[in-house]
Amino acid sequence: MSITAVESADKRQILLKVTGRFDFSSHYEFSTAYKQYPKGTRQFVVDLADTEYMDSSSMGMLLQLKEHASGETPVSLINANDAVREILQIANFDKLFSIT
Repeated sequence: MSITAVESADKRQILLKVTGRFDFSSHYEFSTAYKQYPKGTRQFVVDLADTEYMDSSSMGMLLQLKEHASGETPVSLINANDAVREILQIANFDKLFSIT
């Protein structure tokens, strides 16, 4: 598992790429990746293309990210495989996040 954060050239967007299992063992690395940016100052995009597995703790981490991003700055989830997308939809995350 690894989390990488890449800031866009205009410094408005952060791409967080989650590789492998996205579970409680990812908590420190995931929160460290987004908390280095001041609260409410960036749009966050979480790339789940290489995410093999998600559990309830990863959903909690996504909610914490949403809180960090605050209302004006959206959080998008992109490239989820069918299994991960189903988990997100069962949890009604499609009502909280843009999922593409």
